[in-house]
Amino acid sequence: MKKFCRYIFLPLLLLLSIGVFFTNKLMYIRKKGDQVIFDRESTSGRFDAIAYEDLSKEEFLLPSSLGYEIKTVLAEPHKHKRYMVIAHGVTENKTNSIKYMNMFLQRGFNVVIYDHRRHGESGGKTTSYGYYEKFDLKVIVDWLRALKGEDIQIGIHGESMGAVTTLLYGGMVEDGADFYIADCPFSDLREQLTHHLKTSMKLPPKLLLPVGNLFLRVRDKYSIKDVSPIAVIDSIEKPILFIHSKNDRFILPEMTKALYERKRGPKKLFIAENGFHAQSYNENREEYEQVIDEFLVEYGLAGE
Repeated sequence: MKKFCRYIFLPLLLLLSIGVFFTNKLMYIRKKGDQVIFDRESTSGRFDAIAYEDLSKEEFLLPSSLGYEIKTVLAEPHKHKRYMVIAHGVTENKTNSIKYMNMFLQRGFNVVIYDHRRHGESGGKTTSYGYYEKFDLKVIVDWLRALKGEDIQIGIHGESMGAVTTLLYGGMVEDGADFYIADCPFSDLREQLTHHLKTSMKLPPKLLLPVGNLFLRVRDKYSIKDVSPIAVIDSIEKPILFIHSKNDRFILPEMTKALYERKRGPKKLFIAENGFHAQSYNENREEYEQVIDEFLVEYGLAGE
């Protein structure tokens, strides 16, 4: 009897350990410190604290439909009704979005930046790589339209997890934003986790993913298969600019290429020569801004 219990108990204990380890890594991914991000962006010259302080802006705490508050900043120096929403990547916060905010302010857009759930000054207990984050993005877009009018033009720029969130949002709503810019998204969470487990952790995905997914469904109420931009890209009719660095080894550029190929209708692709993950703008600023301008002009989004 003891031997039988040992044969049953040990495998169950192993499965439990794998499931908890896997989901803890996903749900509670270690974030960069707010001061670390502030110092990095300031030292690099991408963030000027004095200029940001002087910028005409308002701060809001928006109620998420999921029961917490989303810290949101609306910078509105322009009188017209053209707006960009910037969604940052995993482990970052809205300070990382300020370089993109400045780029679009220079192009005549008013800009919304915000902290994803469990990041920066927003609430929320777990990170879900776009699954729950897309509902918060919907809250922001709906709030902006209610505040400024249904006739405003809205674009969404997302980086990494923010890009995944952007595409999942675009695939969820019939009439969302007027255009999207997706910078280094993964195309499918299962494929991304498989790549990461093999290359970074040297662990067997065929063992970890089924167990981890089971625990994820129990603990955070969604499945890995629910986080798949490529599964919804067909339903996004509005223009999308896809961006990726060719040397990215964290999220492979082939994922963005696959999304671009699957997308029907207006689209554009930019593969940056320099930089690793989420560094396309930092390492290719002139080319990045040029392709943004070309995209906006090509699809009549640049304004007057």
